[in-house]
Amino acid sequence: MPSDAVLYQAAALCLTYPDAEFRARLPLLREAAPQLRGFTDHAALTPPGELAAHYVQVFDSRNRHSLCLSWWRDEDIRRRGLSLVRFKDVYRAAGLEFTGEEPPDFLPAVLEFAARTGDTALLTEHRQGLGQLRARLTDFGTPYACVLDAVCATLPIPHTEVRS
Repeated sequence: MPSDAVLYQAAALCLTYPDAEFRARLPLLREAAPQLRGFTDHAALTPPGELAAHYVQVFDSRNRHSLCLSWWRDEDIRRRGLSLVRFKDVYRAAGLEFTGEEPPDFLPAVLEFAARTGDTALLTEHRQGLGQLRARLTDFGTPYACVLDAVCATLPIPHTEVRS
């Protein structure tokens, strides 16, 4: 598995609810994806209940930090519905059927798709929304921001974005 694929899979796991399964995988995540150490070190030192409460505070609060990629681009409910169908079509075209509890544009699902297939088109297409989420997480002061930092660093820079 190429290093970006490992990073995408690890990032997907870091951005899901931190349950007991996540805690059991944490040592492996720390070793497999050193780019995520800012988050994984924090997760390793934070008591499970506190980490879970922080996840809910960050990601379950009125879409300010939505992990649903179409939310960042499609404000109209109808357009968002069409985007969700498109995500499913992309998965299906790659031979995968989306059966998750979350919507198909849920960032961990998209990251897992990229890890499995090597297809980063959905991530690249939603690069602007990922950048917005990254900025909001950074402003919020959460260690989850470093997960987005690592993912965004793997994507091509849009022509309108200039690095400083």
